[in-house]
Amino acid sequence: MTSKKYILLAGFMALFSTTELQAQDMTSSSRSMTRGGSYDISDSTLIPKNRKGQAADFAAGQYDYPAKPRNQWEIGINGGFLNVSGDVRSKTPFNQPQNVMNTLGWGLSVRKAWGYVFSTRLFYNRGVASGYNHEGSYNYWGHNSNPYLIAGYNTVAAHQNVFYSYRSRIQELSGQLVMSLNNLKFHKARSPFGAYFYGGAGVMTYKTTMDLKDADGANYKFGNIIRQNSSAINNVYKQRKDVNKQLLAMFDDDYETDAEEHENRGKFGKDKSTVRPVFNIGIGMQYRLSKRLSLQLDNKMTITMDDLIDGYRWQEAPSVSGAGVQVGSAMTSDFDNINYLSLGLNVNLGGRSVDPLWWMNPMDFGYNSLRRNVTPDSKCDKDADGDGISDCFDRCPNTPGGVSVDSHGCPFDTDGDGVADYKDKQLITPTYCQPSNADGVGNCPDPECCDKITPAPSGCGSISSGSISFAPGTSKLSTGAISQLNGLSVSMRSNPNCKVVVIGCGNGSKIEQQRSWDRVNSVINYMVDKQNIDRERFIFQYGTSCDANSVEYRSAAQGEEGPSNLPPPHPNLRRN
Repeated sequence: MTSKKYILLAGFMALFSTTELQAQDMTSSSRSMTRGGSYDISDSTLIPKNRKGQAADFAAGQYDYPAKPRNQWEIGINGGFLNVSGDVRSKTPFNQPQNVMNTLGWGLSVRKAWGYVFSTRLFYNRGVASGYNHEGSYNYWGHNSNPYLIAGYNTVAAHQNVFYSYRSRIQELSGQLVMSLNNLKFHKARSPFGAYFYGGAGVMTYKTTMDLKDADGANYKFGNIIRQNSSAINNVYKQRKDVNKQLLAMFDDDYETDAEEHENRGKFGKDKSTVRPVFNIGIGMQYRLSKRLSLQLDNKMTITMDDLIDGYRWQEAPSVSGAGVQVGSAMTSDFDNINYLSLGLNVNLGGRSVDPLWWMNPMDFGYNSLRRNVTPDSKCDKDADGDGISDCFDRCPNTPGGVSVDSHGCPFDTDGDGVADYKDKQLITPTYCQPSNADGVGNCPDPECCDKITPAPSGCGSISSGSISFAPGTSKLSTGAISQLNGLSVSMRSNPNCKVVVIGCGNGSKIEQQRSWDRVNSVINYMVDKQNIDRERFIFQYGTSCDANSVEYRSAAQGEEGPSNLPPPHPNLRRN
């Protein structure tokens, strides 16, 4: 007895210590994380290999969204109450069970988050459900397959009134889609409490038996129990306590007789348990004891579409008045369902991973970014370099005046050679000619065509050349392309006497030529329709041998002329 007390005391101390550890962990982590209250968003070791590219682009300011980190698996064990909602009253440890162990179950679970809201869970549980009725029944007379009839309960008039009982050994394996209800935490990075609901499908087995005979193998003498028939139906409920006491004194918890079974269902195991597919739904709550441990309360209802889980499927029918003969009846209209209410302990597993995503706030990084930038002295209404981007969000705060910038306040680098366009003396440097030197000039010689182009008119030099990339197979302008054209429109308004040559690349096939035309048309139409630039200020060219997924533009040379609109080369081709 003394050792049990020490074990109980140790358990309480462990629970207290893990809860205390949780508080310390959450406090320390929120102080140590450099870019968020939940985890260090700059830690590349938390990012899986297939998302490292996105993480690198985000870190370099070339992508607006951080990569989703690797998150831990949750492994759980649980135990609780198993009962059947059917034709026979199911028992729990609290309502006069024949044997408490025949009302319990246990289970295992594995859960993985695929996002901040949805996760999947593999859930296995098994246990025993049992029950008995305090109402007497005659209906087994009408069904030759009923075990009570086979056992000969109808041979003695005094024993014809019986009290149904059953025990069902059940196991179930199911996959579930879980939806978390707690991770939109708008006012904290973490919360110790969470809730969820789920639905799933799987397979179950069950084997149902009945307690019909005493220790000597003789049928129970149900006729000695308080008689309940149609004339005393109003007293059945009032008599239930006395009846239950008599039944508990009579039953020996042996369950030696097989209940009625389906003959057209699959069987499994040595006891030839019935196999059938099932669906389940449920709801649960979790409380975090520490960074790794959580306590879980879960209630799962299994929809079986089967009416023999408790061994009975026939409606009760009264006997014919004065004749003592039972009238046959139909099957009940409702199927048996199984309920499993459990308490579980979960542990999170996984190295170099963040917490399971359902515990995390997806708004955490944005909130922390705002908190670092929006302070009383941050002067978010200021734009020191005058590039149109607030100092709070300007990643390049010292951009020279008049230089076109992207949405992050950084100068454009069209060819991606690391030299900003306003410093780049070779604006379009092919990838195979890079790395470029400090002036942005690649290591390839100039193409012969460029030697024939005369310099642009005086005053047009501020219109930078550029290249607009398109996704393969489409002529739709991307967000980046639109931002780039917006900068070009500013330069053209500042140089009203200058023209711009728009050159579509791709001449390897009719499709490439047509798409080249489509893309040039998209660029010019955007500048005319959205930026109100006169169409006559553009020179339309297409089908040039350059990168087939791009459109180039430059200032027109002095005296250079050309049409601002051309008919499509192959109008019958399908256009994207």
